[in-house]
Amino acid sequence: MSEPVRKAWERSLTNGRAARTALTRRRLLAGTGALGAGALLAGCGIPPAESGTTGEEAAPDLSGEEKVLNFSNWPLYIDVDDENPGSRPTLEAFEAETGIAVSYTEDINDNNEFFGKIRPQLAAGQDTGRDLVCLTDWMSGRLIRQGWAQRLDPANLPNAIANVEARFRTAPHDPGRQHSFPWTGIATVIGFNRRATGGDGITSVGQLLEDESLHGRISLLTEMRDTMGMVLLDMGKDPASFTDDDFEAAIARVQRAVDSRQLRRFTGNDYLDELNSGDIAACVAWAGDIVQLRMDNPDIDFFMPETGYLFGTDDLLVPALARRRANAEALIDHYYRPAVAAELAAWVNFICPVVGAQEEMRAIDGELAENPLIFPDEEMVAKGAVFRQLDEDEETRYEDMFAKLIGA
Repeated sequence: MSEPVRKAWERSLTNGRAARTALTRRRLLAGTGALGAGALLAGCGIPPAESGTTGEEAAPDLSGEEKVLNFSNWPLYIDVDDENPGSRPTLEAFEAETGIAVSYTEDINDNNEFFGKIRPQLAAGQDTGRDLVCLTDWMSGRLIRQGWAQRLDPANLPNAIANVEARFRTAPHDPGRQHSFPWTGIATVIGFNRRATGGDGITSVGQLLEDESLHGRISLLTEMRDTMGMVLLDMGKDPASFTDDDFEAAIARVQRAVDSRQLRRFTGNDYLDELNSGDIAACVAWAGDIVQLRMDNPDIDFFMPETGYLFGTDDLLVPALARRRANAEALIDHYYRPAVAAELAAWVNFICPVVGAQEEMRAIDGELAENPLIFPDEEMVAKGAVFRQLDEDEETRYEDMFAKLIGA
């Protein structure tokens, strides 16, 4: 892989999306230490498409005789019993109802690092040892395009098909949702500390970059798609269809904020402490972080700019040649029951993709049920934009420009 892309992935491993849960309220309460980046870098890499099995060449499904399921997910991305951190209530309910024993592993700490671990088996047409994985949409799309994700059987997914929210029913990386279903949605928004802004709301990326009252007190993310997607939107460009010239103009705009020292720094989600204290007055932020911070600090707030916000998903999919597709489909379908989805959303605080879950949430936590960062209203849904899929050359060029911008 190219050096710019390698560096971008290393940033993600150490302080970007891969570390998104490192400072959340529940992680601090649990006393869980952050994973070291050194071990995660091994095997990192996304090569061009390779020959190998396709999703149509699925292995014989052994779900009938093997009542087990190997599920790989991100750390702290499922509900946990606060009094018994080893207990995962919604997962245990699935096991009790179906008789399927789930081996649940929190071994996805970065999309690229995890892909580096499973790519050799996928390229060789071998089982990865995992029946179900949770990957961010752009990585899910890469597996699907390379034929490394199995096509799902709609007959085994009645709840998922009936209850997936309309805007999730199709996606650029998986038209028709033939291979994947969202675990959660992810929103990139503007976060701010009202105490630090004198009570004022921050309503645009342009205000972040150019409002002198915020000089030296704003931050942007080290994740290229999140930061540049938000800047492109502020410039009236669609992140789903921008050109090279558009991207270069967006880079130049952020460069002016860097040169003028309007920008305090680029961050992963280590912005949380500084936003909480007010050292960072406003920033580009991940919505799940804002929900968590607001639990303890009422000064923390957010805004979806009129120009829109960046939206994505983390997807569940079955790797090619996984042995137990029907068991995996049963688990996907379980989490598309509104009551189960509400219980999950009450813990992880990311966008819930399940119709009916908001009503169920009202019995769990009325405040969370009305939070648009978990259950977006029509206005928020309409403002969501996706960052388009990049080919290998584009990714190298854009990451190179972005790395120079942030000094990486």
